[in-house]
Amino acid sequence: MVDGVNPAQSPADLRLERRIFAASHGRDLTPEERETLERIRPPRTYPVRLAVQSYDGPIAMLPIAQLYVRDVPDLSPPEGKDLLQVLWCPFDHPIMPRTLLFWRSAAAVTDILDTPPEPPAVQFDGYLPEPCVLEPEQITEYPDHLELSEELREQLRQWSVPQAAQEDMNTETYYDCVLSNAPGWKVGGWPAWDAVDPSPRHCSECGTGMEVLMTIATFEEGDDAGNSWSPHPHPGAGPYPGHRGYNATGVQIGSGYRQHLFVCPADPEHPHIELMT
Repeated sequence: MVDGVNPAQSPADLRLERRIFAASHGRDLTPEERETLERIRPPRTYPVRLAVQSYDGPIAMLPIAQLYVRDVPDLSPPEGKDLLQVLWCPFDHPIMPRTLLFWRSAAAVTDILDTPPEPPAVQFDGYLPEPCVLEPEQITEYPDHLELSEELREQLRQWSVPQAAQEDMNTETYYDCVLSNAPGWKVGGWPAWDAVDPSPRHCSECGTGMEVLMTIATFEEGDDAGNSWSPHPHPGAGPYPGHRGYNATGVQIGSGYRQHLFVCPADPEHPHIELMT
């Protein structure tokens, strides 16, 4: 079901829209381009009542990531598995797409589709990922300051005073943006607590404390992080309409947030948890 405020678009139209904006970067749109864009997103007159769209039958999921243990050693898969496939629904459930995790053995994947099935529509442009080639980089990051003891937070405040002043930040912002938590897509590491406060998350099957498996991010670099976490841009990567900064994937979570996937370290195949921060 799709609300009447945000009409869903077909994947083909969304890709065409992106190609037009990329091709017209730095120049005015041609009459043909404007006509195509208006067909994809007709001008509206407000107020207006839009019919609610519905789709009968199953909806194909969209692939989000395919990760091999040989490339990402920190995956910690179930025994006998060396491949993780992450898919999501192209509609809100609510405020972000619902994800599915598939742990597989790469050697057992033999029947590969040339053209995977696609949904008839996508609720938001940012729910249709752009194909990307991964370039994994192993880094070290630290917990958000909200997860630290008050004693350690005070030590960091004292230690960070000159660096924070140089960057025109307060000490906690400096630690969070420059030192503690890398922006962008990542496997493992620590969650960022921009929108909600930290709280324990336990496995619904066995009660074990959950850990971050993966972060799906809108941006590859933060607004306040300077150059400390800047990636190497790939030719032709973003930005796309409605996105700021470097965005190779075309994905947008909320108005620019992250979607963390938490899994049970005792058994990664136990139900996972999603959280937007």
